[in-house]
Amino acid sequence: QVQLVESGGGLVQTGGSLRLSCATSGRALSPKGMGWFRQAPGKEREFVAAISWDGLSTHYSDSVKDRFTISRENNQNTAYLEMNSLRPEDTAIYYCALDIQFRPAQAMESIRLYDYWGQGTQVTVSS
Repeated sequence: QVQLVESGGGLVQTGGSLRLSCATSGRALSPKGMGWFRQAPGKEREFVAAISWDGLSTHYSDSVKDRFTISRENNQNTAYLEMNSLRPEDTAIYYCALDIQFRPAQAMESIRLYDYWGQGTQVTVSS
């Protein structure tokens, strides 16, 4: 079994920054694609960002493009989400997920593609 654990969430003011981390443990896996999603109260879980298994491609939702940056450790299933210029509408539970197939990040938006999920970390942006 594979476990994903997110960390780094918290309370921040509008315009502030946070860095989320996602660590993988359990069954050893070669590097896989990883994504970040978020879910605000009363809303569906939505795609935020993805990075391919080799780190060569990244993809972002329009709402976070140019503010968030996804990255990963080389040859590991550890990912990060650097979030800058945070807005109240970024408030949500943020989840990381692992996609065991090999795809470019641009093809990793759908929730259905992901095989493993973390429990989430709360991000709250105050106005």
